[in-house]
Amino acid sequence: MSVHIQELLAIDRYKQELCELIQVTVNNGASIGFLLPMQKEEAEDFWESHKPNESRILLGAFINQRLIGVVYIELVEKPNGSHRGEICKLMVHPDARRLGVAKALMKEIEKKALEQNRSLLVLDTRDGDHANELYKSLGFVFAGAIPHFARNEKGILETTNLYYKMI
Repeated sequence: MSVHIQELLAIDRYKQELCELIQVTVNNGASIGFLLPMQKEEAEDFWESHKPNESRILLGAFINQRLIGVVYIELVEKPNGSHRGEICKLMVHPDARRLGVAKALMKEIEKKALEQNRSLLVLDTRDGDHANELYKSLGFVFAGAIPHFARNEKGILETTNLYYKMI
């Protein structure tokens, strides 16, 4: 099974799949900024307000033309941060996990960051999630933890881990 990664320059063609992906990801416990249960309207609102633009690059992962994962990078526009990008919302459909999709998306988003003259990537993830091991395996460095950073699906405040990578 081959994974194809491509930049999504617009979301219209993929909006339904993007909405389904974020809903199933969140509703299966992913800590990407939302509480349960995620409704269709909330997913639609998210994608409408996070369309690709000059400072946001969105990548999609496909298997047999089915969207099974996404990641995007926010390119910092402040003059003192123009060397930096924040990796946001890495999602892989639960049915497609453990196939190397997340790793492929992360490697490709890193290439896109380099094309935009970025030399530093930053991201955060919930303490204890499997994503921590993924990011470490890709060369991200643990920078620290912030307790009580975000609520989990049960409303309990949890710690987030901060990572960076010089590229």
